[in-house]
Amino acid sequence: MTLDPRVWRVRPEPGPLVRPTGPGLLDGETVAVKDLFAVAGQRIGAGNPAWLAAAPVQERHADAVGRLLDAGAALAGIARTEEFAYSLTGANAHYGTPPNPRAPGRISGGSTSGPATAVAAGEASVALGTDTGGSVRVPAAYQGLWGVRPTHGAVADGGLLPLAPTFDTVGWLARDAGTLTRVGQVLLPDDAAPLPGPAALVTSDALLGLAAPEVRDAVGQRAADAGAVAVDWAPEPGWLAAFQTLQAAEAWVVHGAWLADRMDTLGPAVRARFERARSVGADEAVAARADVARARELIRERLGERVLVLPSAASVAPRPQEAEAARAATMLLTCVAGIGGLPAVSVPVATASGLPAGACLVGPAGSDRSLLHLAARLAG
Repeated sequence: MTLDPRVWRVRPEPGPLVRPTGPGLLDGETVAVKDLFAVAGQRIGAGNPAWLAAAPVQERHADAVGRLLDAGAALAGIARTEEFAYSLTGANAHYGTPPNPRAPGRISGGSTSGPATAVAAGEASVALGTDTGGSVRVPAAYQGLWGVRPTHGAVADGGLLPLAPTFDTVGWLARDAGTLTRVGQVLLPDDAAPLPGPAALVTSDALLGLAAPEVRDAVGQRAADAGAVAVDWAPEPGWLAAFQTLQAAEAWVVHGAWLADRMDTLGPAVRARFERARSVGADEAVAARADVARARELIRERLGERVLVLPSAASVAPRPQEAEAARAATMLLTCVAGIGGLPAVSVPVATASGLPAGACLVGPAGSDRSLLHLAARLAG
């Protein structure tokens, strides 16, 4: 197999990169690891050549990587990410854009782009990634995969290079619900708030209306088939702005000292985001944090013990020239779970054009395992 440098940074042949350290639920599974996680003996590249060149060799595996190895999985290799995970398109100015096997000529979605493509192409069975603003859910939707963003803090993130700690989560993708759920059994704690049975599903015309018609129709039909009831739920003005401002402020706290005199090492799109991050003042960051806290309380109150069904992304995978516009529309949807710190499972759905999309199930905080099982049942 020829290594595609748009997809993989490190992938030995014959592999794997790291063998399992024990038998378990994931015997026989192979994992593509996003280039933000520590892998012993390797550097963290973060999608940026200058960072990679200066990065130390890691002495131990990230917590999530170690758990997967202990459960019988092998690491196929380290796969590409967008620079510092600060994007949703999948494009990397230095290494290129991983292809989308399910929608050729369209973007892969990011920032867990390389691992998602590896799974969609059959080069790994599990993608270990992160989701801050949708970086698991979006590539899952664009490539017809299953993906999960857990409750914030539910999965240990030791050994992970952060972006915005208030929103960062460890997530994963797979081609089928069974594999997605078995990874959850390894990585997730027992539910702190199991879903009541039968779970009450709700949907929102306002949220569905944020998506392109073919995605709206596909997700709306999946919600209706599952018995979801329409409720009056619309994003409040200012939610996305507060999310993006706090994300930017935290991203500069995490990476600003290193980037301050290295902004020219970034691709144009990611550089523009970090330029914005550098400009966020202390008062602006404090106000955004307070707005996010209020929004989180409101979102959790509205949801209660129910499960909200909404599009995982606002469109099917766009063509490259449409990528940035699609990102803006999609974040209006993805920020709901991000602000709420809530678990979200992206379930593949087909649109009328035959291109993949995602129906996202957002559940109460601490209902992760229940939500995975519910998603698998609803998909048949």
